[in-house]
Amino acid sequence: MDAIIENLPVFLDGFRNTLGLLGLAGVGALVLGVFIAALRISPVASFRGFATAYTEIVRNTPLTLVLFFCAFLLPYLQFSPGYFPLAVIGLTVYTSPFVAEALRAGVNGVHVGQAEAARSVGLTFGQTLTYVIMPQAVRMVIPPLINVFIALTKNTSVAGAFFVFELFGAARKITNDRGDQVIAILLAVAAFYLLITITLGLIAGRVEKKVAVLR
Repeated sequence: MDAIIENLPVFLDGFRNTLGLLGLAGVGALVLGVFIAALRISPVASFRGFATAYTEIVRNTPLTLVLFFCAFLLPYLQFSPGYFPLAVIGLTVYTSPFVAEALRAGVNGVHVGQAEAARSVGLTFGQTLTYVIMPQAVRMVIPPLINVFIALTKNTSVAGAFFVFELFGAARKITNDRGDQVIAILLAVAAFYLLITITLGLIAGRVEKKVAVLR
């Protein structure tokens, strides 16, 4: 237990970076996921084909491989903003198709009459999607979206293998100094992750109650 207290600043530093990865990659994945979901339901066949290929390729590629590409191949291509931003890019790209699929499921759950009514009053596809379909779809997919972000929280640990100092990086550093308290150190890391995931679950419950729709 003393190893945790003595190294609390190290844990907090890793915890802050984990939150940073989660926040930045979560926002990026949400924005990119909305875009991909819009392409998936676009009336333009080429857009649908691109979005489908992107979703299937990225979703079935291991996260380690995505982060490896970002950490080593992007710098080789003369794009090297630092390992932390590269990890954010990798996590954003990897998470976005899961967000897109959750949103697409919500869009499919909106009654087709909603879109037909929007078109009948002269709204374009983009306006119908933005003002009619997406607001209803998002409200219906809050639980699966939160599950995606909980998975993203756990996936941030993989970034520790690519020179990013996050919670597992902190645990590895402390374990090297205090190998006699490995179990306590790992339990502390688990507690930090639970702090994030339980908070996300509570937020999801509150938001879902506020925006629940009758189905």
